[in-house]
Amino acid sequence: MIQHSTIIRVNYSETDQMGYVHHSNYARYYETARWELFRSIGIPYNHLEKSGYMLPVVDMSSKFLKPALYDDILTIETHLNLIKGARINFAYRILNAKGELINYGETMLAFVKRESQKPCPAPQFVMNAIIEKTTPTSK
Repeated sequence: MIQHSTIIRVNYSETDQMGYVHHSNYARYYETARWELFRSIGIPYNHLEKSGYMLPVVDMSSKFLKPALYDDILTIETHLNLIKGARINFAYRILNAKGELINYGETMLAFVKRESQKPCPAPQFVMNAIIEKTTPTSK
């Protein structure tokens, strides 16, 4: 569907005693990359919130292949794979500066109306932004 790349630098506070990025930080990396993808199609997260929607994570998986270290520059390739009903699925590939795949994962989120706290279909403005991004421009 849609792909976006985000570049981050590993902070010292994200590492453990071995000097590796602690596994808990990958959820934060996924979140940062996911919202940068949304921002790239014109929907910052605060726009969703102001429109009365929330997107809690309902499922997450992650596979660790190589460690990331303090001060590493990482590229997170994020793919919006699926929107079906209330669900939206993202896949992530994290590469180090050498271009080596060090981590991959997925998250499933659910669109939830803030007022009712109930799942709901993706709002039309989200679907329109995705359609606009994936439709080739005509000349």
